Amino acid sequence: MKSKYVPNRIYLSEREIPKKWYNIAADLKGKMLPPLDPQTQQPISPDRLGAIFPQRLIEQEVSQERFIKIPEEILKVYLKWRPTPLVRARGLEELLETPAHIYFKNESVSPTGSHKSNTAIAQAYYNKLEGVKRLVTETGAGQWGSALSMACNYFELGCKVFMVRSSYDQKPYRRAMMQLWGAEVTASPSEETKAGKELFEQNPDSPGSLGMAISEAVEVAASDPETKYSLGSVLNHVLLHQTVIGEETLKQLEKVDEYPDTLIGCVGGGSNFGGFSFPFIREILEEKARAKGMRVIAVEPTACPTLTRGVYTYDYGDTAGLTPLLSMHTLGHAYVPAAIHAGGLRYHGVAPIVSVLVNSGMIHPVAYSQNEVFDAAVKFAKSEGIIPAPESSHAIRAAIDEALRAKSEGKKEVIVFNLSGHGHFDMSAYDDYMQGHLADSTVDEDELQKTLNQLRHQPVSE
Repeated sequence: MKSKYVPNRIYLSEREIPKKWYNIAADLKGKMLPPLDPQTQQPISPDRLGAIFPQRLIEQEVSQERFIKIPEEILKVYLKWRPTPLVRARGLEELLETPAHIYFKNESVSPTGSHKSNTAIAQAYYNKLEGVKRLVTETGAGQWGSALSMACNYFELGCKVFMVRSSYDQKPYRRAMMQLWGAEVTASPSEETKAGKELFEQNPDSPGSLGMAISEAVEVAASDPETKYSLGSVLNHVLLHQTVIGEETLKQLEKVDEYPDTLIGCVGGGSNFGGFSFPFIREILEEKARAKGMRVIAVEPTACPTLTRGVYTYDYGDTAGLTPLLSMHTLGHAYVPAAIHAGGLRYHGVAPIVSVLVNSGMIHPVAYSQNEVFDAAVKFAKSEGIIPAPESSHAIRAAIDEALRAKSEGKKEVIVFNLSGHGHFDMSAYDDYMQGHLADSTVDEDELQKTLNQLRHQPVSE
């Protein structure tokens, strides 16, 4: 009997693109703690959020509707690159000599080279509907900033991006990409905002952080009635929009009669990880037989170990304390991570939904050093021909380790990870690695405790 043919790339037709986003918050009733008003520290009202977000996104943020229909106007833009392929990493399997089947969802094929476009298009669309003229945001490595710049270009909106200074210097072509689509890009901390000036005066040589850049962006949005703030991760509605990734992956695996024993994604704020994993976690919550025993692994850098060394409490989403307080794992809003090349993972907190799932034991966090991650990235590039983003390479590192474990145990497991973006604009990082100049960073326990101690005046979640 002939063995079943399994293609290297598993595609969906345009007709099979998901028509609804999955809202996992509806399945976590009673487990999610409300965001708090930064002034009163009481549960914030949706009206207060209206100063920086459009009404329809606020509705999605607090929605308990399990599935939310994707508007036709958004689907039309999605079809420029979606559905994205699911790829069998046969080259990597052969390199590792593992019996495991390794698959990756290739989100790097989007016009901006990452998963971020899935929510950027949605956010620009809803803001346009409400008459907003300009969006302002922050960006770490530049993937989110370039995605929002492209989306604003599609919907004829102005775009202002505060780019974390270390990435602004490391990744000039990401900056150029944003400017090509019409965005104004400023290194953060800057002297353009009150929050930025204060941070800049404290340390003119600061590498910046996502928390700092968020402070500047929120300040701009709150001071201009025609400008709204747009966030690329962390919040419920952002992770909601990303669930097209996981929904497609489920359909693609069904086409080859496979199901993951291990599901892996990198985690900064949690958007690509949540969008990729939530449709699978839904099956764990539904107690589906095929999902029994599936391990879901969240991978972060040792330089910013939010899930592995942070605390679960209420904290601000930004450095200056302008945003609502969220119940999440955090290193403290004053924490400034080392200037590692995975700029998109340099965030002190993580999505509240991801935190709840970690607390429940459904998600298993791990952390890797920068050199461990780039070792995996080079192996992947040589075996699969794709240069991964430093952020995505964290997931690759874990996938390799899981495949080697399966090899040592003689198990034929299925490992699926999300390749959230390519690394074409990260070649300086690869050059540093190949030249032996890449430094590993670990968090000093005393320094970490200093930032965590500043949270003691905040209400601690139970």
